Amino acid sequence: MNTKAPLRQQLCDILGAEPAAIGPLSGGCVGEVYRIDMKDGRRFVAKVDHSAHPILGREAYMLTYLATRSRLPVPAVIHGSDSLLVMEYLPGASRFSPAAEAHAATLLADLHSIRAPQYGLEEDTLIGGLHQPNDRTDSWLEFFRDRRLLFMGRMALDAGRLPARIYDRLERLAARLDRWLTDPAPPSLIHGDVWTTNVLAHGDKITGFLDPALYYADPEIELAFITLFHTFGSTFFARYAELHPIRPGFWEERRDLYNLYPLLVHVRLFGAGYVGSVDRILTCFGV
Repeated sequence: MNTKAPLRQQLCDILGAEPAAIGPLSGGCVGEVYRIDMKDGRRFVAKVDHSAHPILGREAYMLTYLATRSRLPVPAVIHGSDSLLVMEYLPGASRFSPAAEAHAATLLADLHSIRAPQYGLEEDTLIGGLHQPNDRTDSWLEFFRDRRLLFMGRMALDAGRLPARIYDRLERLAARLDRWLTDPAPPSLIHGDVWTTNVLAHGDKITGFLDPALYYADPEIELAFITLFHTFGSTFFARYAELHPIRPGFWEERRDLYNLYPLLVHVRLFGAGYVGSVDRILTCFGV
């Protein structure tokens, strides 16, 4: 069956002209991703979700939220429904010069300067295609404990990918988080999934941030994620610290605590290969 035929007609209706070419793109945790080349030279990206419970509307919501409330460069949403997302095509590659890293730091520091009265968001979002609950609360410790660590740990446990003994230890750590975490104020808007292929650069400038997993948080959770997957290096952190000083204790303790969340996401998505990293962090914190 030619799955591009109905997509071509949908795109023709949305874009007002027939695409010259539709080709697959790599990346994206939800559905299929295509590059759309138009006869007049315009380019777009289309994501298609054929699942029984399509969720691309949430990605459209997040991109629109960032486009209307921040200066972070994100692709403009042309059409957004649960089963089809059509976006602006952004040029660039996931390779970063020192100047591009510094530019990324400036952009993210600016994003983190956007505040809200509570942690979370008015709608739930996604991370790696997984549900991310954002029920708002005044307490960062409560939010991170219940809506991030224990929620994702339970998802991984229920999927048979996190051993019960590891989840039990995670619960013990969660009960002691007040030893290491306080409530930074006020909450900051974060992208939520800044790993290498979700960032594009052209020359020394960042051209786009893709696939957000946004909510209002302690911005250090964003910085921790960047260290976990080595998205950026020392140039990024030096520039970021000039704009947003990093509080004592981040590198020594909070970075590892915060990275438990993306590691649990990866356990849920990919399985046992990430359990050892969760185990090592829990051991470092004495549980």
